[in-house]
Amino acid sequence: MRTFFHWALALLVLPVAAAERKFDFSEVREGQVPPGFRSTVTGQGKPGDWRVIWDEVPPLLPALTPGARSAARKAVLAQLAQDPTDEHFPLLIYEEETMGDFELTTRFKTVKGAVEQMAGIAFRIQNETNYYVVRASSRGNNLRFYKVLNGERGPLVGPELPVPSGVWHELTIECKGNSIRCRLNGQELITATDRVNPFASGKIGFWTKSDAVSYFADTRLVYTPHEPPAQALVRAAVKKFPRLLGLQVYVRGEEPRTTRLVASQNPAEVGRAGGKVEWDVVHQGSPYCGKERTSVSAVLPLRDRNGEPIAAVRVILKPSPGETEQHIYARALPVIRELQKRVTALNDLQ
Repeated sequence: MRTFFHWALALLVLPVAAAERKFDFSEVREGQVPPGFRSTVTGQGKPGDWRVIWDEVPPLLPALTPGARSAARKAVLAQLAQDPTDEHFPLLIYEEETMGDFELTTRFKTVKGAVEQMAGIAFRIQNETNYYVVRASSRGNNLRFYKVLNGERGPLVGPELPVPSGVWHELTIECKGNSIRCRLNGQELITATDRVNPFASGKIGFWTKSDAVSYFADTRLVYTPHEPPAQALVRAAVKKFPRLLGLQVYVRGEEPRTTRLVASQNPAEVGRAGGKVEWDVVHQGSPYCGKERTSVSAVLPLRDRNGEPIAAVRVILKPSPGETEQHIYARALPVIRELQKRVTALNDLQ
């Protein structure tokens, strides 16, 4: 069965470590929240009612023939709750990725709302009370950018202009460093720079206000992934030691006597829990050696500048006939030393 992530969120590795995701909701069952997203709210009231519905959407490219259809039914993301509370901002946050610089393009349509008719994109989201947002208002006839800091709205930046309700519009947000540029329907209307404690990276999300019912479609995101330092170290080590079958870095978890994987030769594994072996290595600095049918592994500590273990590194290797534990450790040690050269504290990994 096709899944939303395998098909609708196409991930393309591009030069200079850029990536692209296209959010196509056609693989999501009607009435469901897309996987990988979390519904929450800034301010008062309950989270919004986000779900996939079907609507008439014009094509992205102009019709080639006069008789071509001007719109087609397709799956779109909708926020359908109509809570009239003033300080009520439903958010649907994409939890699967944290990013630095990016360019996002989406189409939106404000549908109805007695108090507000707004649609927007929140970005570099730290949490529900700290992020940037660009939003368009059909009732207020304006486009605005501002920063939400500890739940408080910063100065508004952006022009007055008509944003007709019931019409699909295209919004583009480009974020490089602390500079933000916004285009509406192809026209650049906002340039802003946050010079006071800017958010350097974060998540992105769809945003509305109060009782606004709004739809979103054709969202495309080109971005620089926010790579944890440990993952960058693993990537460099794998490049230097290409015969490795696997390389994983574990640190202490949030719960007592647990560890979690913060970097791996296979990035899809990041986030999973470690076992007793990883805990013993992180807690006591005790090395471990294991043999499987098709591989051998050594789990060794990374230490801080005071010699205290702060992480466990599992080095997975091809087996050699008749090799001893000492031989396995000797093969793994150059990898550990390469990582240790760049690690003096836990902050070097996280």
